[in-house]
Amino acid sequence: MKRTALSILTAGAFATIAFDSFGQALSPLFGYAKLAPVGLAGATLKSVFGSAPSGAAYLLHTLTGLVFYVVGYLAIARPIQRAVLPQLHWGITAAVYGVALWAFALYGMAHLVAGMKPFLGFTGITWVALWGHIVYALVAAAVLELRGEVFDIPGKRVPAHG
Repeated sequence: MKRTALSILTAGAFATIAFDSFGQALSPLFGYAKLAPVGLAGATLKSVFGSAPSGAAYLLHTLTGLVFYVVGYLAIARPIQRAVLPQLHWGITAAVYGVALWAFALYGMAHLVAGMKPFLGFTGITWVALWGHIVYALVAAAVLELRGEVFDIPGKRVPAHG
C-alpha cells in the first residue's frame, strides 16, 4: 500500500508538472492559449459553496492532479481496459483517459457545475486543454507502468502487461 501511494503521488506530481508546463508555458510560448486550471477550480468552488477561500482553488487543482486523476486511471480506466481489451497498449488507454478527463473538466465541471459555456465555447483554450489532459494522462500512466502499478478487476484474469 505504501508503494502504491508513493507511485500515485509520483505519477501525479510528474503529470501535473507536465500539464501545467504545457498549458501555462509552452502553449502560450508558441502562440496558443494559456490554460487557467486554478481559475476553473475557483469558479467551481464558488459555484458549489458560494465562495472560495484564498488558496482553495490552487489546492483543489493540486490535489486533483496529484491524487484524484491518477487514482481514476489506476483504479478505473486501466482495470476496465485490461478486462475488456487486455492486449491494448497502456498508452492508448491513457490517451483515451486524457480525453475523458478533458470532457469531465470542460463539460462536467466548467459547464454543468460552474455554469460556463460547454467546452468553454470551443475556443483556443479548449484545444490546449484537450492536449494538456492527454499529456497529463500519458505522463501519469507512464510513471505507473514503469513502477509496475496495475489494478485488476477482481475475478478477471488478465495478462501481466498489455
